[in-house]
Amino acid sequence: MPVIGIYVMGFVILVSGLGAFGTAVAYAIRPTERKLALMRPLSLASIFAALCSSCGGVATVLQGLAATYEVGPAKVSPVLMGFRETIIPLFVAFAFLSVAWLLVVVGMRRQA
Repeated sequence: MPVIGIYVMGFVILVSGLGAFGTAVAYAIRPTERKLALMRPLSLASIFAALCSSCGGVATVLQGLAATYEVGPAKVSPVLMGFRETIIPLFVAFAFLSVAWLLVVVGMRRQA
């Protein structure tokens, strides 16, 4: 199961995040309605991929927790570290989207 999370995280960063970012850069340089229309589904794909990756990470952490026979204070730290890592895809995707949509704003200013 952990290997699946790596592939989904790669999808979040490489395809969704960089795809939306690249489209936003292209829109900021030469704004067209077609590029803006492409930005919307790319943004949704990035959001859904980040949520999917985070859910896969949570499932992996819960699977590891269920596989341990004893749950106690000593097990809290690894579980919290696992949950911490499940937030990373959300952070990466939303960071790319924030910068991408700021570039869209720049393109809209240039278009006006």
